[in-house]
Amino acid sequence: MDTSDQLPTLTPADIERPSPARIYDYWLGGSNNFAADREVAERAAAAMPTLKAAIWANRAFLRRVVKTLVTEYGVTQFLDLGSGVPTVGNVHEIAQATDPSSRVLYVDIDPVAVAHGHSLLSDNPQASVIHADLRHPATVLEHRKTAELIDFAKPVAVLMIAVLHFIPDDEQPDRIVRSYRDALSPGSFLALSHAAPDLEHPAEQAGMIDDYQRSTRVSFIHRTPEQLQAWLGDFSVQPPGVVQVNEWRPEAESKQHILRTYGLLARKDG
Repeated sequence: MDTSDQLPTLTPADIERPSPARIYDYWLGGSNNFAADREVAERAAAAMPTLKAAIWANRAFLRRVVKTLVTEYGVTQFLDLGSGVPTVGNVHEIAQATDPSSRVLYVDIDPVAVAHGHSLLSDNPQASVIHADLRHPATVLEHRKTAELIDFAKPVAVLMIAVLHFIPDDEQPDRIVRSYRDALSPGSFLALSHAAPDLEHPAEQAGMIDDYQRSTRVSFIHRTPEQLQAWLGDFSVQPPGVVQVNEWRPEAESKQHILRTYGLLARKDG
């Protein structure tokens, strides 16, 4: 039997330890989270009032990126790394509403996210989810379901949305990004968003991050736009460049202040 299809088991420790995926789900108004997740989420939002606005802006950024990729660039294959708990406006919903032939593979390490993804996608043959760690690109790229859904000889969009800030420098996020970049054919894309240092309230942000890391036991690293661009290699950043997520091709003008989170879309040329 192919054990790669087995759902991960949720243990009591998983419920008691806050999870970044489930905390994010709570911030977005989802119900796939536990008391421990909600406690950390509420403390973080209280410490940084602009945090929730950034979370919602990041989700809207993801939706705009996916729609742009399908409608303007004709991309219909998506690899969503660290996809999190399914919520409204998922990648497959946006992509398939625009082009029904779109195929989407979600990847996450959180057992709740994967279990709910399986349930959501049970009747969708062009979308699936695997339980895997994006920090091990070969495991993701060589997975049987990846081969079934994604044809890397054709353009693919790799989405790394609000996930790389969980990877510390000693785990070489640049190497991880490069491994996925190298697997892509010309005409493919990489979209990413990443938390950045807050220039107005550095002490409050530092306290929030310290609490978050101690509670989840997961690293959280802020990085600058220059650091993100350094990961792109020969990929060309598409307009409007590396900007705050609420400023990336917004559908309506907004002067809402968000906790600094940068986003970009980059293309593999030639």
